[in-house]
Amino acid sequence: MDLGIIGQAAGLFAVTNIDDILILALFFSQGAGDPGSARRVVLGQYLGFAAILAVAVAAAFGATFLPASVLPYLGLLPLALGLKAAWQAWKDHRDGGPEDEEARTEDGGPGPLEVAAVTFANGGDNIGVYVPVFATAGAGGMAVYAVVFLVLVAVWCFAGRFFATRPVVARALARWGHILLPLVLIAVGLLILVEGGAFGL
Repeated sequence: MDLGIIGQAAGLFAVTNIDDILILALFFSQGAGDPGSARRVVLGQYLGFAAILAVAVAAAFGATFLPASVLPYLGLLPLALGLKAAWQAWKDHRDGGPEDEEARTEDGGPGPLEVAAVTFANGGDNIGVYVPVFATAGAGGMAVYAVVFLVLVAVWCFAGRFFATRPVVARALARWGHILLPLVLIAVGLLILVEGGAFGL
């Protein structure tokens, strides 16, 4: 196997997914009180990234499941999830719910489909980058890219969980995570919409 293409694949993945580590850390911290939450976050990340890969590979072979004009509107997914999380945080605060970490993690954190939706929506720009690379790499090169990407998804999940469990970071996320998560999701959604020119923005 050509080490050059492995290095290129690793570099391409890192450059296009660096922002995912923060989102993963927030997701991991959200379910810190539930032992099954980490598995759901990892599963969701893999589902979302597998969907990104599937669309990019299909487009490289000439199939267009998602026309380029649709990609900016993927920003509506994280935006909706961010608004939902913000509404829940506001409702908990208004109802005078406990502010401690244990109370906030009782819901077990995000489900796999929520994580997958955010991962896929945040990867809309990744698809645009991956398609020409895959198209020129050929079937063999594409397979190498796919394998390297899927291995690195695990590394990204480990990094997100690592940051979420560092004492200083964990304390900060426990205190501010319920505010940070909706803000980050809303920002990601708006960024995708604005950069893609959705609604003439």
